[in-house]
Amino acid sequence: MAANLTVSRYDASREDIAELLGEGPNYRLDQIWRGLYVDFQAPLEITTISKDLRAKVDSTFKASLIEVSSSVSDRGDTTKFLWQLVDGGYKIESVLMHYAERATVCVSTQAGCAMACGFCATGQAGFNRQLTAGEIVEQVVHAARTSAARNQRLANVVFMGMGEPLANEEAVWQAVTRIHDAIGISARHLTISTVGIIPGINTLSERPLPVNLAVSLHAARNDLRDSLVPINKRYPIEDLMQACRKYLQKKNRRITFEWALIGGVNDTPRDARELAKLCQSLKPSAHVNLIPLNPTPGYPTIGTTQEGVREFADQLIDLGVNATVRRNRGTDIDAACGQLAAGQPVTISSR
Repeated sequence: MAANLTVSRYDASREDIAELLGEGPNYRLDQIWRGLYVDFQAPLEITTISKDLRAKVDSTFKASLIEVSSSVSDRGDTTKFLWQLVDGGYKIESVLMHYAERATVCVSTQAGCAMACGFCATGQAGFNRQLTAGEIVEQVVHAARTSAARNQRLANVVFMGMGEPLANEEAVWQAVTRIHDAIGISARHLTISTVGIIPGINTLSERPLPVNLAVSLHAARNDLRDSLVPINKRYPIEDLMQACRKYLQKKNRRITFEWALIGGVNDTPRDARELAKLCQSLKPSAHVNLIPLNPTPGYPTIGTTQEGVREFADQLIDLGVNATVRRNRGTDIDAACGQLAAGQPVTISSR
């Protein structure tokens, strides 16, 4: 049987590659697999196999992402990659962030997003299609290769780029498994973000690896969250908290609540009290990651001031909540949280 010619390079399984090799020795499969996932090489660079075999692997299992451009910020420590998907021309973005002690990549899981959160550039641009597991993994491989060139190991993967990961849960989980098993990044260094897709959270709670769960909450009462995160009308806060409790019971991993601070909208003492109450309803209490709202062209409302962010964090801490303020990276190249749109036009909100 001929190898599956429709499978992309990082969607291909070991079985797909073994099929291509035919009666070749098993160690050839190990050499190819190591080249792709440990040494982060393109097939033509895997010198442990013959030139003919390199060409055969390269022509059979093609890359699924074409790099359109890259933008650099933070004195070279933050890089945003713009990719074009080979099958239809849609574009996605991923962001690689280098720190003194680690490197983290933020990957996309969909081309666009259907969640329609008004303050997020991806949501403003709308949904195009799901990404395959291989298209997600390829973003990670490229980031790992880029980090290796700086003599730094890629340590963390966050599924917080374009799209709603749990609206594409099956492909995301396949990517998680490949990243964990082949690249060797542990589950405790993999974080899946969601705006609150309860069926996806419930499915994730039954998956075997204890990955981190981050919930983009942004409001702790239904009327406000309905306006900020429209999916809340389908999955209200009470039901979302129940799904979070189930995840905690299954995984014993503290959940993070993401909270983009919007001036005069969700940064009041009332918001702090309501958020603290939700956090304390979970055992162990949820961690809060405060994010100063980043500017997007489709949402004119401004983020909370730096002083206001600090005050809100202090209020949470005084109420017994573990809260930190996320350092914005890449704001000047539209690479920060909520800014990824892959150059797509956005809908201007009247808010």
